[in-house]
Amino acid sequence: MIVLGIDIGGTGIKGALVDTKTGNLTTERHRIATPKPAKPEKVAKTIQKMINHFEWDGPVGCGFPTPLQHGKCLTGGNLHEDWKGTQVDLVFSEKTGNEYSIVNDADAAGLAEMSFGAGKDKKGTVIMITLGTGIGSGVFLDGKLLPNTELGHVLYKNGEVFEKYAADSVRKSEKLNRKEWGKRLNKYFKHIDLILSPDLFIVGGGASKKLGKFVNHIKIDTPIVAAEAENEAGIIGAAMAANFQIK
Repeated sequence: MIVLGIDIGGTGIKGALVDTKTGNLTTERHRIATPKPAKPEKVAKTIQKMINHFEWDGPVGCGFPTPLQHGKCLTGGNLHEDWKGTQVDLVFSEKTGNEYSIVNDADAAGLAEMSFGAGKDKKGTVIMITLGTGIGSGVFLDGKLLPNTELGHVLYKNGEVFEKYAADSVRKSEKLNRKEWGKRLNKYFKHIDLILSPDLFIVGGGASKKLGKFVNHIKIDTPIVAAEAENEAGIIGAAMAANFQIK
């Protein structure tokens, strides 16, 4: 089944047509900058541009970078506070006329990796961690998703959430070198490793392409591997969510 997968991020909105049986992109990936401010109406207009680019009238799977419950935003995440309480699938379908399945962006990336990538056929507890504008997470037990975990929001010092300390956007804004960032990630991964004792960590998001530059600073026994689909995992998993009606 061919489905349009869209991955909404804090800086960019990426989309492609995906063969959900193979996990392969059947078109070139198309990217549009995330509007600023990223309010619902502006993001919906950008989704319309994506639909128009692919001339698509079928179902759409959308990875969304906020805490979700059945397609409704619980907070504005890294987009805008106006998203809180918004039913995302309705906003987009009213704008474009397509049917949408909304899934957390890290859950989407994890679905792709567990089906076609680094997590395929892996048993036990596998945790997908996406490092980008924030820190996202997808938790799987024997290949089954526990949706809507927000492990980037576990607390660090003084009640600060970890993603404000160790996300890739923080690395860029504070101009951290790989050792400095690696030490911050070490604190984060050690914390999650202690809480959940997973069998495998998969790192996705933009940072997946440079895992080798900082992974040696993360001192845990649990294996850490890069997402095989790298930054396309979110698109693939979003399309899968539409195919299987995961919301």
